[in-house]
Amino acid sequence: MQNRQIGHLTVSALGFGCMGLDFGYSSTLPPEQSIALIRAAAERGVTFFDTAEVYGPWTNEQVVGEALAPFKGQVVIATKFGFNIDPDSGAMLGVDSRPETIRRVCEASLKRLGVEAIDLFYQHRVDPAVPIEDVAGAVRDLIAQGKVKHFGMSEPSAATLRRAHAVQPVSAVQNEYSLWTRQVESNGILEACDQLGIGLVPYSPLGKGFLTGAITSAQDVPAGEFRSALPRFQQEAIDHNLALVDAIRGIAAAKGTTPAQIALAWLLAKRPFIVPIPGTTKLHRLEENLGAAQVALTEAELAEIEQVLGRIDVMGGRYTPAIEAMTGL
Repeated sequence: MQNRQIGHLTVSALGFGCMGLDFGYSSTLPPEQSIALIRAAAERGVTFFDTAEVYGPWTNEQVVGEALAPFKGQVVIATKFGFNIDPDSGAMLGVDSRPETIRRVCEASLKRLGVEAIDLFYQHRVDPAVPIEDVAGAVRDLIAQGKVKHFGMSEPSAATLRRAHAVQPVSAVQNEYSLWTRQVESNGILEACDQLGIGLVPYSPLGKGFLTGAITSAQDVPAGEFRSALPRFQQEAIDHNLALVDAIRGIAAAKGTTPAQIALAWLLAKRPFIVPIPGTTKLHRLEENLGAAQVALTEAELAEIEQVLGRIDVMGGRYTPAIEAMTGL
């Protein structure tokens, strides 16, 4: 596995998104199986692992910490603050990036992860009630105290990112980016990363599973799972958007790869500082995803993909309006 630079962090070209191991999806794993899969990723060269206090909540960090304890000093662990979580029920009650909350979350995450310092501490979502300068300043203080090494942000606007970076350099921005979610190319985020030397960490790089070709009907998404409420996973949108999957499947067949590998290789080809973090609960999917690091797309293949993206309009929003309203602030 080759390495890439995000800010001043050196990480594997592909990371591992741990959320789905026990949160968000229906196919979750018990802790012992999650630990085994995380360790399998590390043994195959992955050095970048992504979690958050809200995943579970709290349980995901505990699993990641236990799984990676034997690899201490060899891996980079990213976690996140920024939600108001009810301590009794675990329910999310909105956003909260007050400095005192950031400090409290940091201390709790350090204990759950079993580390002396958090490698990369993201603001999970921008809190409109707290000036971003105060957020960046709070993380800057934690860095000075040796409790955090690097600052990150998830789903900010480009203007907010630039304001934060002026107070405390941002090493990485984690935004959704994939063949069917390309807002970073037009909303100033990719440009800001180019100009400021910030890494871009795409989450959901496989379109929450859709770009793999595994979903052809709304019935393929379990009822009650968060995807079932998303506009793109309604039947009309699925029927329309399968044209994109079919086109990528054709490119993959000609290349001798899988659609998932084409989707990841396309992201890797976009910028040298892009590090996607696909997640999975299956070992064979992990190995398939990591194989994308060995897929080199030619200029002709990249041009063909751009032609496909230019002629197929994606139907449906990536989130519900309420969730989308929490991004780009």
